[in-house]
Amino acid sequence: MENLFQSVNAFFAFIAPISDFLWDFPTNFKAWSQIPVLGQFPFAILLLVGVGIHFSIRTRFIQTMNVGKIVRIMLRRQSSNTGVSALASFMLGLAMRAGPGNIVGITGAISVGGPGALFWMWVAAFFGMATAFMESTLAQLFKEKKHDEFVGGLPFYGRRVLGDRRIVGTFLSLVFIVYALFNVPPQTFNVFTAIGTIADTVTGTHLARQSTVYYAIAACLIVACSFIIMGGIRRVTAYTDVLVPIKAALFCLMSLVIIAINLPLIPYFFHEVIVGAFAPHALFGGAIGTALAQGVKRGLMSNEAGQGTITMAAAIADNDHPCEQGFVQSLGVFFDTMVICTMTGFIVVMAHVWTGTVDGQAWESVRASKITVYLASVQTLVPASVAQAVKIVMCVCYGLFAFTTLLGMISFAEISANFISRSRAFITGIRVMGSLVFVPFGALTVLAGLELPNLWALSDLMNIVMVLLNVPIVLVGQRLVYKALAHYRATRGGPFVSEQIGVRTEYWTADQRNGIGQHVDAQKERVGS
Repeated sequence: MENLFQSVNAFFAFIAPISDFLWDFPTNFKAWSQIPVLGQFPFAILLLVGVGIHFSIRTRFIQTMNVGKIVRIMLRRQSSNTGVSALASFMLGLAMRAGPGNIVGITGAISVGGPGALFWMWVAAFFGMATAFMESTLAQLFKEKKHDEFVGGLPFYGRRVLGDRRIVGTFLSLVFIVYALFNVPPQTFNVFTAIGTIADTVTGTHLARQSTVYYAIAACLIVACSFIIMGGIRRVTAYTDVLVPIKAALFCLMSLVIIAINLPLIPYFFHEVIVGAFAPHALFGGAIGTALAQGVKRGLMSNEAGQGTITMAAAIADNDHPCEQGFVQSLGVFFDTMVICTMTGFIVVMAHVWTGTVDGQAWESVRASKITVYLASVQTLVPASVAQAVKIVMCVCYGLFAFTTLLGMISFAEISANFISRSRAFITGIRVMGSLVFVPFGALTVLAGLELPNLWALSDLMNIVMVLLNVPIVLVGQRLVYKALAHYRATRGGPFVSEQIGVRTEYWTADQRNGIGQHVDAQKERVGS
């Protein structure tokens, strides 16, 4: 079995160099790298920040919309029994966004780029909110009805925006399915890491991966995933509606307690973040480009704005206007980065474990293990008497982050697969692949004591591939979003029919909208922009 896993790892040996090349391009060319200031920034970073600024200006900074209005949109009763509520869509999106990357990704960004990476993460997230609005509105605009559900997302709006060619949607669907399913084993690994660390802490010993505890974790994880995933999107959202608030509240509450214990360090935190954004310490490369690149890259991998991945969650919601889901998912970016990621940043920067040793080891020897750095930071900031208990709580959060992301990945693969075929057999096949092939594969690699770094690098590569596919499509389709937004502002969220902005869609037709029973009086009570 071990030889099989090693063969899989060897097969993907070419992935890491390609991923590094695309993320670094064109800074890996001397001619570009020698350009003052600009030469420090890879194309992917310039693209993501650039389109975010562009969309912000064109939408008149839609991300500054009143949060209270967005919350009222999420809490409003559904106008039909088709699809899921705006709140359920938000929770499913946050199940994906608020993943292990909110802990290890942000810790990694700070470990490599210094505290200043957090500042650039905030900047990227602010503009990324506008990008999330654009792609999510497109997803709503071109969603399609499937029995009592909606399906949509990147493959659906990609097809319509790029000349209504089915081959385009099929290609995008296949790419996304590969992206989603190959992200399942790493999330499985993260679940094991969390529960295994809890077990080690409770028992006071280091349990071998071949121990009964790890086999029990594997069995429970496979059964739980299979039960939830095989029940379809509605069952998944039923669980994410519960798990996402729990994990977010628990993580934020514990982080706030740690911050409160260390109030005198708050000025230090802001000083290090702001100064480090423009003049990083030599320990972190000493260049602004390193901090900025790490902040934007890890911010993207956390909030996923511009990747087109969260568009699957945006499409399945039942909203009264396409722009409403744009507002909702834009708020998701804010909550993910400005709240959850910042909580991680507070802890890692305030502890500044890089100035000393971590468990008796030099900083350079442990900085590669992001979860080790994070947990060491937590334990540095709390009294020794409660350090172990706090560590366990944070590991529970980490495990929930990984588990909900795992559910989200498989669910989004299913939604995307609906573009290729909506047959029960095909969709069931995707569910089986995710829960009964890729989850067990990830579990078996853990039990075999393997890391498979080349396979994990595939997720890094697919992140940049999704960006390079999605952003140009959103740019091509942006005029439709601007028209929809103008309609929303002019009518204060009034009845919407796609022909009003010059495009025919499957769902937003006069017949479909009239069938829902909307009327003008009800619209007067709705949220305006």
